[in-house]
Amino acid sequence: MKKHLSRLSHKQIIDELAAFYGIESEYRDNWGRIQRTQVGTKQNILKAIGVNVDTKAGANDTWHTRGEGEWSRMTEPTIVASLSSLPNELMFQVPTRDEGGSVRSPTQDLEVSLEVADEHSTVRHFAFTYKDLSFCKSRRVGSRIYERWSLPFPPLRTLGYYRFHLSVRMGGQQRSQTIFVAICPEKAYIPPALEGDGRTAGIAISLYGVRSNKNWGVGDFGDLKEIVNWMAEDLQGGVIGVNPLHATFNRTPFNTSPYLPMSRFYRNFIYLDVPAMEDYRDSPEARGLVNASETQRLLSALTASETVRYEQVAALKLKVLRQVFQTFLKNHWNKRGSKTDRQKELENYIESEGLLLDNFATFCALDSAMRSRDPEVWTWSQWPPKYQRPDTEAAQRFRQEHWQEVLFYKYVQWQLEKQLAEVQDHAKSRGMCIGLYHDLALAIDRFSADFWAYQDFFISRLRVGAPPDAFSQHGQDWGFPPPNMEKFRETGYDLFVKEIQKNCAFGGALRIDHVMRFFHLYCIPGGEPPNNGAYVSQPFEDLIRIVALESVRNQVVIIGEDLGTVPVYIRNILKAANIFSYRLLYFEKDDQQDFIRPQDYPELALVTVTTHDLPTLAGFWTHRDIKVRKQAGMFDNQQAFIEAAAERTADKKKLLGLLQELGLLPGHCSADVNTYPEVTGELHNAVVGFLALTPAKLFILSQEDLFKETDQQNLPGTTAEYPNWSLKMKYTLEQLCKDPKVRAFCEMFRNWIDRSGRANTAACLKPKTRQMAE
Repeated sequence: MKKHLSRLSHKQIIDELAAFYGIESEYRDNWGRIQRTQVGTKQNILKAIGVNVDTKAGANDTWHTRGEGEWSRMTEPTIVASLSSLPNELMFQVPTRDEGGSVRSPTQDLEVSLEVADEHSTVRHFAFTYKDLSFCKSRRVGSRIYERWSLPFPPLRTLGYYRFHLSVRMGGQQRSQTIFVAICPEKAYIPPALEGDGRTAGIAISLYGVRSNKNWGVGDFGDLKEIVNWMAEDLQGGVIGVNPLHATFNRTPFNTSPYLPMSRFYRNFIYLDVPAMEDYRDSPEARGLVNASETQRLLSALTASETVRYEQVAALKLKVLRQVFQTFLKNHWNKRGSKTDRQKELENYIESEGLLLDNFATFCALDSAMRSRDPEVWTWSQWPPKYQRPDTEAAQRFRQEHWQEVLFYKYVQWQLEKQLAEVQDHAKSRGMCIGLYHDLALAIDRFSADFWAYQDFFISRLRVGAPPDAFSQHGQDWGFPPPNMEKFRETGYDLFVKEIQKNCAFGGALRIDHVMRFFHLYCIPGGEPPNNGAYVSQPFEDLIRIVALESVRNQVVIIGEDLGTVPVYIRNILKAANIFSYRLLYFEKDDQQDFIRPQDYPELALVTVTTHDLPTLAGFWTHRDIKVRKQAGMFDNQQAFIEAAAERTADKKKLLGLLQELGLLPGHCSADVNTYPEVTGELHNAVVGFLALTPAKLFILSQEDLFKETDQQNLPGTTAEYPNWSLKMKYTLEQLCKDPKVRAFCEMFRNWIDRSGRANTAACLKPKTRQMAE
């Protein structure tokens, strides 16, 4: 930052500061046009992140302060590097004793020590004298002169996380700093089954919508284990995709979206298979509560409901879980004498989770307490100020005084992880090469446990969204704050690392929602409409390397959701890192807007028909989504509705023509799209075959598309107008293996898995041991 600002205008200084803070000066929109960021937008974003640019003098001062910070800080707080290309040197700055302003010659009384600690607390010591160091340059900062030096970067031969402790003695003064270091692989993990020409296939489900005769009105981990059996035996697939299992508030209609959770670190307790819990079996009180006639009537209503009744399911499960927890306390926690194995197991879990779990459980306990006092208290911003941060004296006192309530929420997460681990272990034991395929949401509710606990890690005066495009001509405001990456970097990306670790656990694949988050986010200043936002760059090299490290360590395939307008350089970087692309049938078109052929799909990709936010195949074909959008008042006028329907019909004609050209439709099938008012068996078979025959290593079909359901899980832009995130499967778990119509769907899918070389052959060799609940 050596620029002389006296000759620059106020606008030019703002431009320089905007560039320094990563505010991009332009972007290419959905129509290929260059959109330049206005100076007012830059100014508003800078103010939102705490940069004073209201006046030229203020902007000038800010510029100089940032420049001074580069030199007065001893060294970078975090280093993320590749094991195959470690840095050659470690740079650091030290102030000299010379206050007179002259730059002294490099001194020979400089002594440096470096401690390198790995994750196992093994420490190596390095000492350097003046002869071992390299003098780089010096600079006056205020009344002091700083010298920049470098030392040889220590030899590191193992992937993982390290802590460097750098100590410098010079002229009788000593300075020290801790440096967080991540040493990462160049590429993410690919399992042996997917190496070379290896490919697999599977089904994606919305776990909350799974129907079964034994669940409590919402799919649970017991159901998921049975779906593993169905997948391994009947479909011979290698993967099962599930919606994000993140914790939510479970309140309709605003707090049920798994993509706007209350925590991305912990999971939703509604997925617990309560009767499978050891402490439930040991609790006559809990079993009596469930077996009571009133509870059985409620369970019958919840199971029969066409949609998930989140509040009622959550209330019932919490009521029973509290009784189960009391049994655990009586049998394992409050006993005198030596600790039971289960007490030790829970204590070990709590210790390993540390402050992350403490904060989450404390938030849940506080939220419950506040709503018990006043049911109209919906968010933590309505709590008394003394409870609005986890580190206040009042919050700490609450944690101690209500230790049992806090422990309850820790116990629940422990049980969730145990059951989810059992499902993944079961999938692997059935020979599935991937098993569970998890989903990590982009967003976080601004009233969530995560935001409450880590407020400094978010920029609360900005909101994430999307610029104007063909889908939304005024842009989109997604309503949640972007991460404060400067704070993340100061702390060694610790929270980011934990987020990836927690979501990689108990699975073989992880989808990163909106993977462009690693590169840039479209940020909207408070009080401004979406079209007055700008893209803000993110430290993508660091983030992708950390994801690759956790992928390799956890043996998890990474899929980057890269839908929309994605610059070529981003897809090239992701491909080089072995991060799979995410390709939808609807979107894969050439420059003439014709659907591309199967062989033109990339190999390092997951292919599917649609997502939760888009129409199912049957809904696409019948225009169901367009009709629902009209009913919800989402079209500005009748003409917009007519144009949407006409565009859809044109797409159907193109797809139908391609399927016939490829020979995927029988010769007797008509080429007239009007003869297909719905997805026929032949058309269904052709579309599934089209995707199965692509070279993509992963082929996933949603259960909605397997069974030709017409309604999508979410209609973006709606709340009460549509039953978002609550639609249940057409068929029950028990019907999957008995209903003739279901069997026909499964045989069609299985046929294409076999023909395309995606069959999970290891699963075929496993004995059939399934005993599904009647």
